[in-house]
Amino acid sequence: MTLSIDLNCDMGESFGAWKMGLDNEILPYVTSANIACGYHAGDPAVMRQTVAAAIKHGVALGAHPGLPDLVGFGRRTMDISPENAYDMVVVQIGALAAVAASQGGRLHHVKAHGALYNMAAKNRPLALAIAQAVYDVNASLVLYALAASELVQAGNDVGLTVAQEVFADRTYQQDGSLTSRKQPDAMIEDPQQSIQQVLRMVLDGRVVTQQSHEIPVQADTLCIHGDQPGAAMFAQAIRKALQEKGIVVRAMGG
Repeated sequence: MTLSIDLNCDMGESFGAWKMGLDNEILPYVTSANIACGYHAGDPAVMRQTVAAAIKHGVALGAHPGLPDLVGFGRRTMDISPENAYDMVVVQIGALAAVAASQGGRLHHVKAHGALYNMAAKNRPLALAIAQAVYDVNASLVLYALAASELVQAGNDVGLTVAQEVFADRTYQQDGSLTSRKQPDAMIEDPQQSIQQVLRMVLDGRVVTQQSHEIPVQADTLCIHGDQPGAAMFAQAIRKALQEKGIVVRAMGG
């Protein structure tokens, strides 16, 4: 059986005059775009422009709902109830779905952002609220979730198609969580180290943690962050390395 992997990237995270990420440079190398919906980043014009650019490149459209925290870029933990999470996710998916329709496109997936994503990876009630929100808006949407997390199980439980996500440029902890960005070793900045991690995850289903142990992971979709130095070069190098190993790069269901 031919191995395949989806390459996704968080995009549309500029806001007004403030610019974030290298969306146009990265779009040629990825197959899915997770587009901010105005809570942690993004604004109506940025949403429309990002959707249009993704459609032009044949990249699958995804809503990227986050916490209502522009100043903290959605990376600060908030004390929210499952009901809060449900409502926020419904509204953000709906907003991006409308923008996509205005540009002749439609949503393919949903991936929570930042602190909301990491909270849901460990918090069962929060994970179920997010999964249910996605299902209630559109049960055909794919839920992107951290591999082996509570959000994966919640998505399966409510009847969604779930894409288990791994990260090209983040380091891992023994419990399968991502190393906190507060730690100096949270990000992988060496392209070769990143490629080595990616190939091990995709080909062997394993990742080496910061504690030097191997843990199992299922790699359905691979995240490449667009806001780090050399992001476009990273994306290009990783896609090339995957294709050289005979791994098909395509969106989930593509």
